Formats: sequence, structure tokens, C-alpha cells
Amino acid sequence: MLCFKAFPGRRQLAFDWFEERLEAQTLLDASATKYVPPHVGLFYCFGGLVLMALLVQFGSGLLLTFYFTPTVADACSSVALLQLRAADGWFPRSLHRWASNSVLLAILLHLCRVYLTGGFRKPRELTWISGAFLALCALAFGVSGYSLPWDQVGFWALQIVSALPETVDDFAPGAGVATVVAIRGGFSVGQETLSRTCTAHTLALPAGDAAASLVHFLLIRKQGVSGPL
Repeated sequence: MLCFKAFPGRRQLAFDWFEERLEAQTLLDASATKYVPPHVGLFYCFGGLVLMALLVQFGSGLLLTFYFTPTVADACSSVALLQLRAADGWFPRSLHRWASNSVLLAILLHLCRVYLTGGFRKPRELTWISGAFLALCALAFGVSGYSLPWDQVGFWALQIVSALPETVDDFAPGAGVATVVAIRGGFSVGQETLSRTCTAHTLALPAGDAAASLVHFLLIRKQGVSGPL
């Protein structure tokens, strides 16, 4: 069996081949040599905590999808099966639940720090907007995930939240009802609502959050962090 250890030159050839096409080492060197201002301290780490909590959310959420059944008849029982009967199933669900609270807390602290240090001022307006979009995504994650078990609390929470756009009819008649129907998949909350909520929570929101996070990090890389308190 051949391996690179027997032929050190081949390891270098493989590295050179990938480096010529991807320039990975160049990107790593540029990241490692980024200047960090001396005022950056503990209060500037909340954004990193948000990222770590989101990674935990994505990993634990992926495990939950193997057991969750997105139907009004089986959603609650599938969660109970995971929680009570599956081997160590309580751990990924509890981790997912508490990490969601950690995400919201870290986002709140991060927004407060950015606001106090003037991170929304020129030339960081787009960084602030992308961060605000990420905060809205986190709220949408919480609302949609809260309803997926389809118990009494989740059902009525979705019933109330999905009815909020009806208030738009006071300013634009018909627009609010159309939005509610689009969210619910009909005039009442049912199977179509659960299917759309599950799709948003497991596909649409993660994709949008990942894209916005990439833009947010690139803007931070370009503009740097805001000044001291």
C-alpha cells in the first residue's frame, strides 16, 4: 500500500497542486497576520460566541432531523420518542434547546456592544445592517423551532404569530390576509403550516443565515472592528 510518508516528495507535489488552484495557504497567512487593535478585549467576543452557538445549533439540529416527523399526527410523538426512548436522545434536544437561548443572549450582548462603540456609523453601515438581518433570522429560528413539536404551546404560538401580519390591512387592505395565507398555506393552521414551518426552519433560514454570516464576516474583515468604548 502506497502512502505519502514513503514518498515525501509526493506530499509536496499534492500540496503544491492544491495551493496553485485554491491558494489556501495564502488565505490562511492573510488571516493569521490580521492586525488586532489593542482595545479589543472581552467585550468584543460576543460575536464569536454567537457563531459558536450557531454551529452547535446546526450540528444538534441535524441530529434531530433524523427522528423528527413533520406531520400533525406524529410530530409530538416523534419528539417524545427522541426525548424518552431513543438512546441519549435527550442530549441533542436539550443541547439544541439551550443553545438557542444562548444564541439570543449572545446576540443581544453583541448588539449592545456594537451600538455602544458606534459600530453602526460610517463606514460600517452595511455591517450593522447585515448583523440586524442575522438577529431577525435568529428570532425566526426561535419562533419556527418553538412550534415544530406541535404541542399545545407550539400550536397556539404559531397561531398567534402567523396572525400578526393581519394588522397590515389597516394600511394596505388585503395585503395582511394574503401574507397570513402565504405563511399558513391556508386560512387556518394545519398540516400545510407545519410543513412550511419545518422547511423554513431546516432549509430556508439556515441557508439565509449562512449567506448573511459570510457577508457579515467579510465586511468585518474589510472594515475592521469599531473603536473603544
